[in-house]
Amino acid sequence: MPSLWLAVLVVLLSLGLGAQETPAQFAARTKWWREAKFGMFIHWGVYSVPASAKGGAEWYLHGSRMQVKDYEKFAPQFNPVRFDAARWVRTAKQAGMKYIVITSKHHDGFCMFDSNLTDWCITKATPFKRDPLKELAAECRKQGIRLGFYHSIMDWHHPDYLPRREWEKETRPAAGASLDRYIDYMKGQLTELLTNYGPVAVLWFDGGWEHNAQELRSAEVNAMIRKLQPRIIINDRNQLPEDHSTPEQTIPAGAMPNGRLWETCMTINDTWGYTRDNTNWKSTEDLVRKLCDIAHKGGNFLLNVGPTELGEFPQPIVERLHGMGAWLSVNGAAIYGTTQSPWKKLPFDGRCTAKGNRLYLHVFQWPADGLSVSGLKTPVRLATALGSREKLRCTVGSRDGHPTLSISRPAKLDPIATVIELQLAGRPVVEDPATVVKAGADGTLTLRAADAVIHGSAQYESGGGHDNIGFWTNPQDYVSWEIELIRPGDYRVALTYACQPGNEGSEYHVTLGLRGGGNTVSGKVEATGSWTDFRTVDLGHMSEIKPGRYTLTVKPTSMPRGAVMNLKEVRLTPITET
Repeated sequence: MPSLWLAVLVVLLSLGLGAQETPAQFAARTKWWREAKFGMFIHWGVYSVPASAKGGAEWYLHGSRMQVKDYEKFAPQFNPVRFDAARWVRTAKQAGMKYIVITSKHHDGFCMFDSNLTDWCITKATPFKRDPLKELAAECRKQGIRLGFYHSIMDWHHPDYLPRREWEKETRPAAGASLDRYIDYMKGQLTELLTNYGPVAVLWFDGGWEHNAQELRSAEVNAMIRKLQPRIIINDRNQLPEDHSTPEQTIPAGAMPNGRLWETCMTINDTWGYTRDNTNWKSTEDLVRKLCDIAHKGGNFLLNVGPTELGEFPQPIVERLHGMGAWLSVNGAAIYGTTQSPWKKLPFDGRCTAKGNRLYLHVFQWPADGLSVSGLKTPVRLATALGSREKLRCTVGSRDGHPTLSISRPAKLDPIATVIELQLAGRPVVEDPATVVKAGADGTLTLRAADAVIHGSAQYESGGGHDNIGFWTNPQDYVSWEIELIRPGDYRVALTYACQPGNEGSEYHVTLGLRGGGNTVSGKVEATGSWTDFRTVDLGHMSEIKPGRYTLTVKPTSMPRGAVMNLKEVRLTPITET
């Protein structure tokens, strides 16, 4: 844990906030959020009137390349007469969610609250006239759930926001526009949100990628936010790291480096805003298992709901939230207030979380040869299936020099995830054998992206043709594996990667060493066709390697075009004399 608070302190000092908040104060301020684990994201606005995924959903103005004056016609049609704040909050609570984050303003600039600074808001531009955020804030306080606001920096409607969209440069000329004046407007709206709605738990920025932190005056804006709401949590999307990272529509391969807080935001179908033409709903099983995976890695899950233009949650979403709540009502102890798994990899299909002297094994499919874990050194006092409270038999053994624990199968399994609670004699002490990748019987060592330790903000991607380290856009990031070689001699090194045309040219080292340095081979990334067209290249060989344990790293030495590569695999093959 000291490394976590040291890393946090470094971030605070970089923002000039070190004098105001110590690491202990940061821990106290973020405690509720770290324990909550599961929140509801709500994307709602006039884009729920066209409700078209093909048109761009919440990006409808952009996706349909509309003029602002034409987009404004949707506001008179936006009359969410079935909006019921109490029902929304009750649905979130019954789903097991501990906080709500709702769009106060998306990229179209439309404000879902009563603003004195614009007429482009729900109380003035629509027949509804009511302030749903005011009603939601009151209901959240009444039902005991925290409320946060999403706020888009990008604003396609405001005359001072720059740059203009490509198709409107002639109809909305930028002459006379002032981004600095727009930031003043944004500060005014943030002040309204942070002073008129009671305690605000989260400020969730978005749409900041078109400008840097200096242009956005982000340090100034964030200081104002914290002055108005000292306990607030701010995300990383106005070009400053602040309190937590926000991977979108993806789950990182592991916990963030140095204990960095993070939260995956994700849709239940394929769009954030409500659409009538997208019914690609994730299953309840998939969503629960994603929650388990995120908790296993120490993160939070912000799961999105897109209400209709009438103010209702679509029924398929309600059904899935109900299913998640049913699972959490039995197994919530394995999610709330937990920390990441002491194991990076598990020998069964499932995940693990920790809380004090307890470990929770989330078993998706019960192994045919029985459930076991390796490397747990702390004695187990009791094993229980959370769903049935059935006490289970534990058997201690040894495998490859590591202690093993085998757990008997409960009479009843949960088809989504059976949770086994292990009550230990003390806090879990684990020697994780899964962190060392061992060579096969023929001496070949295959290092998969999924098994890598990522140092930095790059992420593991899977699905849709991906099985790789991606989002590798910082040349300081690198990946490593702890490995064990069993044969002496020379090894040929091959690397499998993909790179989209236009991003090629990065150079990198592959190094095998005990403590840095050591044997190194180098390569240069070429375009392969796309980010999922993988190519294997021969990098040469490493000489006179002795059997033993090593660290193998892949580190960029240059990144001229915005990304390194999508790295899928590194393979070391013994060179046999003929």
